[in-house]
Amino acid sequence: MRVLGIDPGLQCTGFGVIEKEGNALHYVASGTIRTTGAGTGIAQGDLPGRIRIIFEGVREVVERYQPQQASCEIVFVNVNPQSTLLLGQARGAALAALVTSGLAVAEYTALQMKKSIVGNGHADKAQVQEMVKRLLNLPGLPGKDAADALGLAITHAHASTSFAAMAKATDLKRRTHAQFKGGRTY
Repeated sequence: MRVLGIDPGLQCTGFGVIEKEGNALHYVASGTIRTTGAGTGIAQGDLPGRIRIIFEGVREVVERYQPQQASCEIVFVNVNPQSTLLLGQARGAALAALVTSGLAVAEYTALQMKKSIVGNGHADKAQVQEMVKRLLNLPGLPGKDAADALGLAITHAHASTSFAAMAKATDLKRRTHAQFKGGRTY
């Protein structure tokens, strides 16, 4: 099974592709999709142009590496609501690219991914990088955004086995809506 992980960001979206054979995980590819800087031809304030780059970049990664499943980080509200909205738009572009490519997408919070990879939900980026390097037997540390994306792919590779077993045992259905009650989403 080949899994693609996406760590969405408006300036830099990380991606990571791994292959799972039994319980063994193998590195396939990782990198970033940059929407600003030299070579992009997009101005910092051109939000629609940056969203297009994320959408097309994720589609290109899917086309090149042909994953069977995908995972994406869930965005939570930050201190700055404007930043949260912008990040949500980048995430939406990545999700749209994944689902229009025909992939089922699992979603994990940063806390869930860090707990799965490092064993501590409040681990810093350097710890995630080091554990991803160890888990995939990489010769060097992956970039921060790529490491988070690989961490999401690893998290899903491990969790998907449990999800499949639960689906066989019960009538497991994905939520199609959410209700907000008492500060929690159900």
